[in-house]
Amino acid sequence: MSARGNPLVAVATYNEIENLPRLVDEIFHYVPEAEVLVIDDNSPDGTGRWAAQRAAEDPRVHCIHRAAKLGLGTATIAGMRYAITEGYPYVITMDADFSHHPKYLPALVGGMESAGPDGGPVDVMIGSRYVSGGGVEGWPLRRHLMSRGVNLYARLLLRLPARDCSGAFRCYRAETLRRIDFDRIRSRGYSFQEEILWHLRRAGARFAETPILFVDRRAGISKINLREALGALWIIFRLALSR
Repeated sequence: MSARGNPLVAVATYNEIENLPRLVDEIFHYVPEAEVLVIDDNSPDGTGRWAAQRAAEDPRVHCIHRAAKLGLGTATIAGMRYAITEGYPYVITMDADFSHHPKYLPALVGGMESAGPDGGPVDVMIGSRYVSGGGVEGWPLRRHLMSRGVNLYARLLLRLPARDCSGAFRCYRAETLRRIDFDRIRSRGYSFQEEILWHLRRAGARFAETPILFVDRRAGISKINLREALGALWIIFRLALSR
């Protein structure tokens, strides 16, 4: 294990060449001490090639190249494992499409040691759309309702102490992630977001939230669909039964 004191920002990518170069620059603008890990699922648009070239030129950038599109959940786990193995204190997960703006990164990192109810440390800081000051821009009514419904469903069934259980913009304490048996995680897609919180809650993790404005992507193509949403509901239900 190498001793690193900087936060790691893990970005899962598939066909994000329109967004990733600017995103990496913006991450370093807002959190100069951060390092970036790109987990690319063999993007045919050259995202992985760009990331490899940037990593060769910039020691703050790292890459994991996967053979195929294997799902957001497994990509996120790969980033978490990397952070644990390499000794980073925190791993931040965020979308590559600027739905999660890097300007919120300082609040996520800064809250890790002071955002608890007693002013103490937490294990997960969530960039939340559903706390005071947060919100969503650019969604149709149908997607607003779907997101609110999934979050309410997850909070009730899994007893999660967070308003935003389905968002991917989070900072995790790597030492706390060591308590999780990643091999037991069932989710491969978007339901990973609820499942990892469920496992962390069972492991005694402390959560906090900071408001963000989620902005629907302006470049590239969204990967979420009805099948993903229904699959998430089924996995949440199975987790609730396993309590």
